Amino acid sequence: MEVLIVDHPVVAEKLTNIRLDATSNASFRQYLHEISVFLIYEALRDSSLDQIAVNTPLGQSSSFTLVNQPMFVPILRAGLGMLDAGLLMFPDATVGFVGAKRDEETLLPEIYLNTIPNGLDGTRVVLLDPALATGGSAKQSMQLAANAGAGEIVIVTVLCSPEGIDAIEKSGLCSKVVTAGVDERLNDVGFIYPGLGDAGDRQFGVD
Repeated sequence: MEVLIVDHPVVAEKLTNIRLDATSNASFRQYLHEISVFLIYEALRDSSLDQIAVNTPLGQSSSFTLVNQPMFVPILRAGLGMLDAGLLMFPDATVGFVGAKRDEETLLPEIYLNTIPNGLDGTRVVLLDPALATGGSAKQSMQLAANAGAGEIVIVTVLCSPEGIDAIEKSGLCSKVVTAGVDERLNDVGFIYPGLGDAGDRQFGVD
């Protein structure tokens, strides 16, 4: 499994702004959207192309078009903040949703929603979640996608823990994790430390 840390000055600055405890909900959503554009761009830079001929105002040009569109799967609710960035670049992509709620005692995810359709027939699936902490929600979401016939599965996340990366690698379901950074560790309640807080609460203002 490849772990790609996107090393770009703009990404670094936006990650700083996302981390700041003084960042408002509105600004957090904006920074999350902006950093997601960079991350998804890098995650899908190897998308296959077909060569076509197009007519410009001055003549014919040899050009390119995407062969296949991915399926984006945001993990609710925090992953919603990354979806528009994906659809900005891949407007014809399909979208599935996985809703996962963490049990605060066991720290294990409970899946309450799954709209990934069966018969994906090898479609590349891109999971979107701002934080890869324990990896539990991502593992269950990947399994749902694999059961539905997904091809390559990629995770795009703003921030990871080493424990989360290890859990995803051991699952054997993911080809690549694309992120802006890997932090020190998980704390005793399963949050990335020093992290960015609860990405859902910080977007939507509900604690």
